[in-house]
Amino acid sequence: MSQAAVGPDLILVVDRALARARAQGAAAADAVCLESDGLEARVRGEEIDFVSQARERTLGIRVFVSGPGGLRSAVTSTSDLSADAVDRMADATVALAKATAPDPTAGLPDGDFATDLPDLALIDPRDREVPIEARIATAKQAEAAARAVDPRIVNSEGSQVTTGFRRVAYGNSAFFRGSFESASHGLFSEPIARENGAMQRDYWMTAARRIADLEAPDAVGRHAAERAVRRLGAKRVPTGEVPVIFDPLTARSLLGHVAGCVSGYAIYRESSFLREQMGETIASERVTIVDDGRLQGGLASRPFDGEGLPTRRNVLVEKGRLRSWLLDSYSGRKLGLPSTGNASRGAASAPGVGTTNLWLEPGDLSLEEMIARTERGLLVTELIGQGFQPVTGDYSRGAAGLWIEGGRVVHPVEEITIAGNLGEMLRAIDLVGNDLLWLGATAAPSVRVARMTVAGE
Repeated sequence: MSQAAVGPDLILVVDRALARARAQGAAAADAVCLESDGLEARVRGEEIDFVSQARERTLGIRVFVSGPGGLRSAVTSTSDLSADAVDRMADATVALAKATAPDPTAGLPDGDFATDLPDLALIDPRDREVPIEARIATAKQAEAAARAVDPRIVNSEGSQVTTGFRRVAYGNSAFFRGSFESASHGLFSEPIARENGAMQRDYWMTAARRIADLEAPDAVGRHAAERAVRRLGAKRVPTGEVPVIFDPLTARSLLGHVAGCVSGYAIYRESSFLREQMGETIASERVTIVDDGRLQGGLASRPFDGEGLPTRRNVLVEKGRLRSWLLDSYSGRKLGLPSTGNASRGAASAPGVGTTNLWLEPGDLSLEEMIARTERGLLVTELIGQGFQPVTGDYSRGAAGLWIEGGRVVHPVEEITIAGNLGEMLRAIDLVGNDLLWLGATAAPSVRVARMTVAGE
């Protein structure tokens, strides 16, 4: 996508910041200018709960100043994009950098900046013309559909729509300039069911780059209500070791843990249980994990990363074998490796490592078939709290879901804890579903871990 798609104003702001920083003595610099327009609206029943619209424009400047022992660096940001404000901020950033400690690893990437900015289908310009009223109407449809599913749906936390448009312009003193435009849209519904004085809630959602690609609002509301109703009558189960199936909503959290443990920062800081296992088998041969920043229409796709390097497809785990870290240029230098195009950056911070479109390759079984192959076990539909230790891999989370006996669901379950070790869990994945589900930037199908501890009564 050309720079013209973003508009020359953001690029000009970036250019001014870089020129001023160099004039003040910066050995190198980069700048990112972000513009976002957002809409959120929520309805409860037939009433509009709130409508929120916001626009934000922010400039982030990073400079490097030469000195003994390496480069000194600083990052600042401002929402005032006037020429005088940009000049003052560039001056202040250089002055701040001169007061910091040198770092021999700091600096811009050594080259190989993105030369192609492909159209990744990140926006449908026609969506800008969709009126607020039309988006609110879809929330009302989802809310009405949820309440019509069952008389036990008695209330809700609301049905909410979101729409956001974003423009990004980035440049550096190594003569890279790039920009792109993107959008994201969502619909979320969270009904509440009641029976015999007990209440349960659950949700469903849809997200896409184009409004036309969202799931129908009636379907979102119905699915959310069905999930809430099936939790009525939940109870605890005896403590024991059984197979545990993670549905697509919960399985994606496992990928997040893996991604954190293969981040270059976790590796060079020795804060990951995988730090010595590059090239080793760390998971079942059924496990292949991919991160791809150029997936067409992906909710985290972008033509270049937070340092101007081209995004790409990275296979992190291939049939169980660890194949790649996730790296930006800084963590790559620490490890003596090139960046993988995974620099992630906001306006107010230096780049770090982030995933793009991250997913687990699906298998060939439906969730129903996976349940049928489980004589006795747990289907997890919700995870609660934080309970993962990346240094050791120890894993413990509160959970709710459905209990399986004789290859079929027999009752809902709540107030339990599931525990294990992520390394052992990955190696014990013996079934992978075909129900890969994209509800955000990370997606997974259902997976079964052959044995975990379920702590209940």
